[in-house]
Amino acid sequence: MKKGKYKEVFIFVAGSTPQIITETIYALAMKRPPIHPDEIYIITTTTGRNHIYEHLIKREVLKSLQKEYAIPQIPISKESFIIVKDRDGNHLQDIRDEEENEAVGNLITDFIREKTRNMHSRLHCSLAGGRKTMSFYLGSALQLFGRPWDRLYHVLVTPEFESNPEFFYKPKKSKILKKNGRTLNTRDAEIHLAELPFIRLRDKISIHGKDFSELVREGQREIDIATIQPQIRVNLPERTIYIGGNLIEMVPFQLMLYTAYLRQKTQHCKHPAREYCFECTDCFATIVDFSTRPALEEMAEDYEQIYSKPMKAEELLAKHKDGLEQNLIRQNISKINKAIKEQLQDETLHPYYIITSMKKYAGSRYGVRVEKSKIRIE
Repeated sequence: MKKGKYKEVFIFVAGSTPQIITETIYALAMKRPPIHPDEIYIITTTTGRNHIYEHLIKREVLKSLQKEYAIPQIPISKESFIIVKDRDGNHLQDIRDEEENEAVGNLITDFIREKTRNMHSRLHCSLAGGRKTMSFYLGSALQLFGRPWDRLYHVLVTPEFESNPEFFYKPKKSKILKKNGRTLNTRDAEIHLAELPFIRLRDKISIHGKDFSELVREGQREIDIATIQPQIRVNLPERTIYIGGNLIEMVPFQLMLYTAYLRQKTQHCKHPAREYCFECTDCFATIVDFSTRPALEEMAEDYEQIYSKPMKAEELLAKHKDGLEQNLIRQNISKINKAIKEQLQDETLHPYYIITSMKKYAGSRYGVRVEKSKIRIE
């Protein structure tokens, strides 16, 4: 492959209309500059594969297209056919029920995810063939994993020639075709390849699910989090807390304590491999945990940044030699929560950002519910 040139990968979903394959190849060959396939993949059933083999290969339609328009060798082989299987690994003749529909969704999703791993390839996906659900899954998979240079198409053919069993592309030399008793001349045929825009979510959301339904749930969760939970930014030297665009003002001691609860979320997560917190509260800690001398020493480091004076941290540690009193922590949690509720106008956000308590392991534990990925401390 020449430097800077993509490997052009053509991907089709197809059923009983193999024409969409030749029409797409033809339309891309007519572009300036022309685009020719380095690889071809056809996602279909056994019935679809038989139709395609009979018309395009046995009847040598592909070979004729290639010769007539001087297209480089069209790389179609047995490996080009991706046949949908059921849960037992049997090839499907058709997609007839919910289980088989789920199988095709998972296959298409896995296939597109795999093909987009090669950053030197460019996908040209045609959703004009196959069942409508196959087209939906192909478009959705490209939304989840497509790169900026990948393309999605729909083939548009003059209605009289659409699905005509004798029309596969526009030949250079006109031919007469018959359809429903009508005489058609191929010179009147037009083939247009409509490029379909789609929202590219790759690198915008983090998803790791195995099947299509799980990926959709994860993606929706990511979008919901992005919409519902704005980022919280703490700048200690400037003594500011921003929740989205809302400035939350606190006195230095409360800023120090609140930052400690945010750090508990980011630095003491019990499940660091998990991308999301969801409803997990395993990082929540007891008041006793925060009242120890080691806990205060950690907080004092932030206290020093808040004041930009080491002396202030020394005074704090000297005043509370054994750590913070538990009642003092409780009192300031109440003041912190009051400040957030008063200054954060959107009440639906309060549960994510206040310090909440819950009964756990026979005692109350405290923490912040906001997603750890939304926390920024400077």
